[in-house]
Amino acid sequence: MPSSNNQKNSNQSDFKVLISFIIMAVIFTSIFNIFVSSITMRKATEITYTQFLTMLDNKQVDSVEIQSDRLVITEKAEQNTNNTGFYANIGKQYYTGIVNDPELTNRIIQAGATQYREVQNNSPIVTFLASWALPFLLIYVISGLILRSVSKKMGGVGGPMSFGKNTAKIYAQKETGVTFTDVAGQEEAKESLREIVDFLHQPQKYTEIGAKLPKGALLVGPPGTGKTLLAKAVAGEANVPFYSLSGSDFVEMFVGVGASRVRDLFKQALENAPCIVFIDEIDAIGKSRDNQMGGNDEREQTLNQLLSEMDGFDASKGVVILGATNRPEVLDKALLRPGRFDRRVIVDKPDLKGREDILKVHSKDVKLSNDVDLHQIALGTSGAAGADLANIVNEAALRAVRFGKNMVEQSDIMEAVEIIIAGQEKKDRIMTESERKIVAYHEVGHALATALQKNTQPVQKITIVPRTMGALGYTMQMPEEEKYLMNKQEILDQITTYLAGRAAEEVIFHNITTGASNDIEKATELARNMVAQYGMSDRFDMVALESIQNKYLDGRNVRNCAETTSAEIDEEILRIIKQCHKKAIELLEQNQKALHTIAAFLLEKETITGQEFMTLLKQCNEITEKELI
Repeated sequence: MPSSNNQKNSNQSDFKVLISFIIMAVIFTSIFNIFVSSITMRKATEITYTQFLTMLDNKQVDSVEIQSDRLVITEKAEQNTNNTGFYANIGKQYYTGIVNDPELTNRIIQAGATQYREVQNNSPIVTFLASWALPFLLIYVISGLILRSVSKKMGGVGGPMSFGKNTAKIYAQKETGVTFTDVAGQEEAKESLREIVDFLHQPQKYTEIGAKLPKGALLVGPPGTGKTLLAKAVAGEANVPFYSLSGSDFVEMFVGVGASRVRDLFKQALENAPCIVFIDEIDAIGKSRDNQMGGNDEREQTLNQLLSEMDGFDASKGVVILGATNRPEVLDKALLRPGRFDRRVIVDKPDLKGREDILKVHSKDVKLSNDVDLHQIALGTSGAAGADLANIVNEAALRAVRFGKNMVEQSDIMEAVEIIIAGQEKKDRIMTESERKIVAYHEVGHALATALQKNTQPVQKITIVPRTMGALGYTMQMPEEEKYLMNKQEILDQITTYLAGRAAEEVIFHNITTGASNDIEKATELARNMVAQYGMSDRFDMVALESIQNKYLDGRNVRNCAETTSAEIDEEILRIIKQCHKKAIELLEQNQKALHTIAAFLLEKETITGQEFMTLLKQCNEITEKELI
């Protein structure tokens, strides 16, 4: 029954499209006829037959055209007075009725008319074909060809009757070539989806106990974490037809087209069951309908059709809907309820072990040197998604080829990490000696604050080589282990580290520069999170003053308090920043000898490792202790 209803709705949609095309063709044909008539016919004035004869006697007639029901007379135009031979204006046209006058022909000749002809009118059928049928047919055919060409370029099936047709691309296992072994770092997500694959392979094992196949699963996570890859892996494991679309494929300028495509998609899916339907970026059609300012009628019709189709099909036939989005908070509640998308599978950024496994997957076809330590690289790429790690491995391989190596070394991968973070080395940027000195002390200030505090990550590298993303230098830190929580003192120490670069400029040069802008931004963000989100302020205790919006995208903070409270938040942030700034200055003033020594070494070498930095710091501390004794 649902299938016949879908066919009926599809036929009605196609009929509406056909009627629209006919109306458009009639309108364009009418405009075409009016335009042609305005060009070919000039406005004529009616006169009496006696007036016509008077014009002949006065030799004022230039031409006469005898038609079936009238005489069309063209008056002679007056010549220009400059005797150039050109007419100043075109003669006026008149018309009069037909009179049975046997002497008419002789009179016209005697009047000196230059043209005289009798027009045989075409039959009404010929006139209709020439004026209406032929232009209508040409407009319809040309429109169809244009739409077919546009539809093919956009991946459609083509033709003016294809607006409502489904544009899904079907992938078989041999085309995807992806299984769960190709997906690393998402063990929990794979476990949730593996049950769906098993149900498609052995449905009787579940139906015997009364279990039902989930109708849909929603893959949620940040960009680049492998949501589409997981969907392809499910199809590869299940070895069933795989329909892949984007949410934007359903939305067109014509109202009703998206709903028609949804019907056509589910019709194809039911005919080819068992199968998997994957809708990427489902938020394009699944946004909440609660907006008070009105919405897109086409998108809402498409969403309504999707909701009814997901309610209407039988899950026991083996049709599974997979959706992917990084904006779950904007989806309509009706779409998320059980019975439609029964499961929400979180595809988050991988942890330490997950990053190491992902690096192994992406480097299996890359020739790696024996000194490559993927665990160390995984430690240094905290917060990276699967796509970021794949890019790092590829950048490392490209760098190895660029330097004429036959294998990728650890230094290539670490440099690739720096390229992703800070960009390529900018060799054409030449800083003055004073600028190099400021940058060197700035970066050493960061490094010293890191080394002199307990709750910070060790220094991996310090450099004053400019990078393409705007950094004139940077201090790279490498964690010793993966951490999921930060205590209050760790955050305060991190803020102190951020502010130590500017503090070094103040201690040594008694002046400040613009180089600390990014440090100030990060320090302020950490301090704001302490106060507004983490409940680490004595002034506000454990009150949530801000919440995170779009946490899988930009993670923007949204204020949940009054204006007066917001002003007090700013005051508390300022207090924390001042406290950490003061601490950074005190640390550097107490270790000026180390600051001068390491900065001089950095100016000479331009880049030093964390091991070299710690060696120099220990030497300076030993010298200071001897001086104190």
